[in-house]
Amino acid sequence: MNPSNRVIRVLVADDSSLARGLLRAILEDEAGIEVIAEARHGREAVEMARDLKPDIITMDLNMPVMDGMQAISEIMHQKAIPILVVSNESDAEKAYEALRLGALEVISKPDYTPEQAAEFIAKIRLLAGVPVITHLRRRWGPDSVPFVAEPPLSGQYGAAPRGYNRVLVIASSTGGPQALACLLPKLSVNFPAPILIAQHISDGFVEGMVHWLGSLCQLPVKVAQQGEVLRPGQVYVSPSEQHLTLAANHSVTLIERQMSDIYRPSCDLLLNSVARHCGADAIGLILTGMGRDGAAGMLAMYQAGGITLAQDEASSVIYGMNQEAVNRGGVLRVLPLDALADELQRVVSLPASVYREHLTRGES
Repeated sequence: MNPSNRVIRVLVADDSSLARGLLRAILEDEAGIEVIAEARHGREAVEMARDLKPDIITMDLNMPVMDGMQAISEIMHQKAIPILVVSNESDAEKAYEALRLGALEVISKPDYTPEQAAEFIAKIRLLAGVPVITHLRRRWGPDSVPFVAEPPLSGQYGAAPRGYNRVLVIASSTGGPQALACLLPKLSVNFPAPILIAQHISDGFVEGMVHWLGSLCQLPVKVAQQGEVLRPGQVYVSPSEQHLTLAANHSVTLIERQMSDIYRPSCDLLLNSVARHCGADAIGLILTGMGRDGAAGMLAMYQAGGITLAQDEASSVIYGMNQEAVNRGGVLRVLPLDALADELQRVVSLPASVYREHLTRGES
């Protein structure tokens, strides 16, 4: 992270002079942040990034000459710099595609409200210190890592009348969409468990992320809706305005977000509800992210006899939430991102007691 006495140098890229002025005003109202330049289009952003070497770039997507998507690709190919996509909600799906090109996170364009300005500043301070690497233009995707898995044997340890035995919960924050886009496409089309996801996300962007993820993987992806009963092989993503939880009858219960809630949506609420109603049949996975959300829920799932996994530090954009879960003793196994799909296919086909016994014996 940036030392407290170091000024964060920001390049603002947006074709709207009004938008650039607003972002500059918000940023320069904060101590320790300096806007070093403004780019009116993607080509200027690429040139300024190369010449000025900012600590972070805020990138609009719809710009003339060269759009934000092309600019992100060029910058990440030449000399990687942390990029925060600052976009309209109408561009949500395109914004998440920008993450595959190397951008770190997506946020809606802030207005003059203190809450939105504070969120924007917090993202700038956080992401300016994230190490990023220059990479080849072709990155991972649904076709880059072929994966074929055998389905678990029917009735292997007592088929549930609802059509599945296990419930998988995934918790993530900063860097989570990129991790999900790497993980979910590797899961087989016959994955035998429902998948519930709590991903910290800005309001108005969940539909775009869902459409984007759905275009990448074989499993159907949807925004969770109140009262629907879980189905195996379906991915349910929590809306940001509500917290996704599981009821005793394995139906979706959405809890309205309160002003005092720090995280949107809450990973702990989802993990705790699944631990409570599924016990040893619960599987928890905590991915990259800033903060402590999910650590308590992972511990509850572990103590209920479920299986708990975490993404490792080396493959995480931010080793925060997953580190907290590990430090609290709620994680059975820590693995790199590219190994998690295989492990989930293995976990979902075994009773928790058998999997835990394998780990106790040191079997991988």
